[in-house]
Amino acid sequence: MDDGVLPAAGGPGGAIAGWLLEHGRRIAEPEELLDQLCQRLIDQGVPIDRVGLHSRTLHPQVSGTRVLWRRGVERIEETAYRRDDESLGDAYRTSPLKAVYDTGRPIRRRLEGAAAVLDFPVLTELRDEGLTDYLVMPLISIDNQARSLTSWGSRRPGGFGELDIATIAGVLPAFAALAEIHERRRLTSTLLDTYLGSDAGRRVLGGQIRRGDGVTIAAALWFCDLRDFTGLSDELPGDAVIGLLNDYFTCMAGPVQARGGEVLKFIGDAMLAIFPIRDDLDRDRACHTALAAAIAALEGLDALNAERVTQQKPPLRVGLGLHTGSVMYGNIGAPNRLDFTVIGPAVNLVTRIESLCKPLGRRLLASARFASPCGSQLVGIGRHTLKGIAEPQQIFTLPGA
Repeated sequence: MDDGVLPAAGGPGGAIAGWLLEHGRRIAEPEELLDQLCQRLIDQGVPIDRVGLHSRTLHPQVSGTRVLWRRGVERIEETAYRRDDESLGDAYRTSPLKAVYDTGRPIRRRLEGAAAVLDFPVLTELRDEGLTDYLVMPLISIDNQARSLTSWGSRRPGGFGELDIATIAGVLPAFAALAEIHERRRLTSTLLDTYLGSDAGRRVLGGQIRRGDGVTIAAALWFCDLRDFTGLSDELPGDAVIGLLNDYFTCMAGPVQARGGEVLKFIGDAMLAIFPIRDDLDRDRACHTALAAAIAALEGLDALNAERVTQQKPPLRVGLGLHTGSVMYGNIGAPNRLDFTVIGPAVNLVTRIESLCKPLGRRLLASARFASPCGSQLVGIGRHTLKGIAEPQQIFTLPGA
């Protein structure tokens, strides 16, 4: 077989392809599917020692993933490639994977003896690992695109034979169909998680999609707002405004998500988040967790402002309100344009509490209900009138703020 030319699919791999379509489609995890496929190929005599499933992905931080199987290694390795890792970008640009993605054509390289062709840097590494033959094949999706690839390595002297490659080619159409299902499921989950939040995304994916669908939950509520953003946005070009907001929201959202909170929405320069309360005994934990996240967020903003000062940029000022209460959590909106969020008097109150930050000269304010389990971590600063709230509210803040 000439390098880059594969025989027609089918034939020798037919039995394994049949197993994939009959039984493999019931395997929920792509790692297990790849492992079982490799074991069946070995049982049929195909000398595989290293097999990778490579997929591009739509994710704000991850450009692609790899599931790597190695013969004799019990644990399958899964790697996510970050978009901001420049070294990985350079390695990818000089790899056979990119060449196959670009052309849609398979690549085979022998790695031993006089027939060795080491025209990609990674091939030298693979040869040093003991591989004698390396093959990269595209998985063609339903829209005739190569969105995923498979790589096949052998340590056997002489590498793959013609029958081995024909067997691998014979199973690829069935494997491609299942890999695409897994990838689309993961993509759907990733996009819902990114744009709705992890819990809201799970609820939507689980079928909670009708307008008005929702539940009443108790939660610690977080609402923060960037001070003087209108003036900053008037002075800065559009790309600088976007960069500023991204830096600011990284400081705010990161500590929330790291502690199990749910960022529900960004509203211009404001952010709404919740820390769900599981039961009556869980309220104290939720308040302590939300407060710890708020303190970490403010510390992160301080560090960001220190950098901004060195760059002769104005510091960013924030107001952050905290409260606990019952909210309606679910789908709200127009028939064909819904938002999964929280509503209720508790949400109104936390936004009103945050609005006091500027006139009171404080960065963090909390309700008495939120402050109750937090002890000396929060101190009272009197009762204050809130817009739209009938009774003045006891307000708390960080000591020494």
